[in-house]
Amino acid sequence: MKVQNRKRAFWTGSIIAAFVAAAAIFILMLQIEKNVLANYEKGYIYVASREIPKGTLLTEENIFSYLELKELDVGCIPETALVDGSSHAGKRATFSIEKGVLLTEGMFEEMDAVTRDMVEPVIVGFKAEDLYQVVGGVLRAGDFVHIYVVTEEGQTQLVWQDVFVEQVFDSAGNVITNGDRMTSAQRINVYLDKSDVEEFYTHLAGGSLRVVKDVS
Repeated sequence: MKVQNRKRAFWTGSIIAAFVAAAAIFILMLQIEKNVLANYEKGYIYVASREIPKGTLLTEENIFSYLELKELDVGCIPETALVDGSSHAGKRATFSIEKGVLLTEGMFEEMDAVTRDMVEPVIVGFKAEDLYQVVGGVLRAGDFVHIYVVTEEGQTQLVWQDVFVEQVFDSAGNVITNGDRMTSAQRINVYLDKSDVEEFYTHLAGGSLRVVKDVS
């Protein structure tokens, strides 16, 4: 009987000791968590809530369908973080941005970055069939192209470099979005200086223009 009582006392003491140890560990973990949270400084940054294809124009209507505000440890937020989403309406993505990427200022550019060196920028339109080649219909808004002229002697000369594609359309005249990788671009609008328009359409009518897409 005494042996049984001792065993019972031993197991009871062991259980109590286990509970005490568990409680101590729990209190220690709470203290560690409290210390970690005390050192945690919150910050906010916009991330891509879905893919933002290169050249996508952010507008007041669509900007927050592409941008999502996230809270992070400030140590994870870059100095050039995008923290004011509404200020980027009117800017374009300089390259394709995958979903979930932390956004920074350098990923977008103002439209005047395209036209600032032009005296009188205008939008010039042409159809794919007007050109011998137009990059197989894969052009999208935001792309840069180089335009060449084939001379009567058969030589090819670069005439306009880094021409910005403003918008593209299908054969029915519908705008092709940047996320659409299937539809072939049949009509293309580009930015040119007004002083170059006459020369552009003269070469276009003569069938001597060639377009090369910049993929850098």
